[in-house]
Amino acid sequence: MADVDTKSFLKGGEFLIREVSSDEVFIPEEFSEEQKMMAQATSDFIDKEVAPERERFESKDYKFTEDIMKKAGQLGLLGISVPEEYGGLGMDFNTSMLVCDRISGISGSLSTAYGAHTGIGTLPILLYGTEEQKQKYLPGLATGELMGAYCLTEPGAGSDANSGKTKAELSADGKSYKINGQKIWISNAGFANVFTVFARIEDDKYLTAFIVEKGNPGMTFGEEENKLGIRASSTRQVFFNDCEVAVEDMLGERNGGFKIAMNALNYGRIKLSVACLDAARRVTTHAVSYANERKQFGTSISTFGAIQQKLADMATRTWVSESATYRAGQDVENNIARLMEAGMDQGEAKLKGVEEFAIECAILKVLGSEAGSFVSDEGLQIYGGMGYSADAPLEAAYRDMRIARIYEGTNEINRLHSVAMLLKKALKGELDLMSPAMAVANELMEIPSFDTPDEDILFAEEKESIAKLKKSILMVAGKAVETFGMDLEAEQEIIMNAADMIIEVYAAESALLRAEKLAKQKGEEAVKVEISMARLYLHWAQEAVANKGREAIYSFIEGDEQRMMLIGLKRFTKPANPVNVKALRREIAAKLIDSNRYPF
Repeated sequence: MADVDTKSFLKGGEFLIREVSSDEVFIPEEFSEEQKMMAQATSDFIDKEVAPERERFESKDYKFTEDIMKKAGQLGLLGISVPEEYGGLGMDFNTSMLVCDRISGISGSLSTAYGAHTGIGTLPILLYGTEEQKQKYLPGLATGELMGAYCLTEPGAGSDANSGKTKAELSADGKSYKINGQKIWISNAGFANVFTVFARIEDDKYLTAFIVEKGNPGMTFGEEENKLGIRASSTRQVFFNDCEVAVEDMLGERNGGFKIAMNALNYGRIKLSVACLDAARRVTTHAVSYANERKQFGTSISTFGAIQQKLADMATRTWVSESATYRAGQDVENNIARLMEAGMDQGEAKLKGVEEFAIECAILKVLGSEAGSFVSDEGLQIYGGMGYSADAPLEAAYRDMRIARIYEGTNEINRLHSVAMLLKKALKGELDLMSPAMAVANELMEIPSFDTPDEDILFAEEKESIAKLKKSILMVAGKAVETFGMDLEAEQEIIMNAADMIIEVYAAESALLRAEKLAKQKGEEAVKVEISMARLYLHWAQEAVANKGREAIYSFIEGDEQRMMLIGLKRFTKPANPVNVKALRREIAAKLIDSNRYPF
């Protein structure tokens, strides 16, 4: 396993208000040999058992998805996070991320089934179940003998999950509950045996969770949904008509369902980000190989600058998303270890460990899903007309990736959520955002410094740029809080602007820190393409932060104050040393073209 430093602890969201060194972050190159072997075994399984049968997913072969899931269970891939005493492998959080990454690259149908089972299908019981419930269900869920599903969404309750109308009524003898209601978009519903079902008892403020087994006479299912993508992911409606469950089947405590749902979503969001990675790598490899083979005007289209630009952008977005995702994954793991070292129970530590980084989980859900969508779209474009054909691999990849921006909370909800959680932490005194925001406001009144970073130190200028980008966020967000106060939540457009600024800075910083750490380990010459990708993404981040910052400032500030803030934004987003974007892209593309694959 990767080494865990429990003494160095960066709180969730704290990246925004302090400088982070490359020594503090984990990079994928630091996975241990054991972890790399797990990743390779998972990839081998996918390449042997799944890739040759890819078309079966597109023909809605739900039984094939179920069979592959059971084979994955036999290999231990469903029980990565389940403790050994319950039949799992008991591996750490970032290892579970790595396996999820590698199992998700061929088909969105399998990725969805795997994510639903190992995440929302298993984790609620693992984290909130009684000892009896864990003993009863976890061994089967870990081996694939049982399959899990999660019934939360309703026709009138999507993003507002707590508004569900499904009811649970206690029997007169107090021994059971009768559940009545309807759930929609339930992944794995066609073959799951164990369902976590959310219902409201009487007029409770929050939902309560129950474990319901398939075969209950009060439980019926709709037909398989006909979907744009993830076609062999079983998705059905589930109906409850006087569905009787014993009081012992309540999961957690009464009124505790909403908490279970939200904590499961934190896990699901970061796992969704990692689940987009191998799909993006494989799409990029397909695109590079096709570009090298496809001849037009007497030469391979990979020699054309327009194609090289696409390939470079695809690889950069994939590599940056990977950098940010595994950085946060190890932060979660380090926090779990830190809490356990302090004496906290393992289950509670796992809950608190990921909850601390709920902001990063929301950020990564957006970053990973949008990077994956970008890559699948550009990959199809490189294929041209052939990409639009169902006979080519890009058509299915394009359709499958579209759902990633919708489930585990839409990207719009996650953008709003990330800013709301930051402000909540500030109000609770967990993060001091006001002091640095006030410092930035005072800095706007001062003469700017003309000191220049040492150009001989790798990324000295870029790190100063990251620090300034953080100041621009504090400037805009701080002014918005000052202006709107508690009414800020109604200004969703401004919140979305701020969220985009935050996402770009977290991604750009993660890329720079990874490239810097690699340069320390291998030398700058050995990782010059990785350095170029980090610089290219920082260029994009500066442009995006400047654009979103202007949109926000135009939205609620006028007159002299607006002009002053625009001057400040320009100062904070102006590159210290503008990069030659064309040259960076050509260097990155050359590496891809020479390798004939995604090589990072």
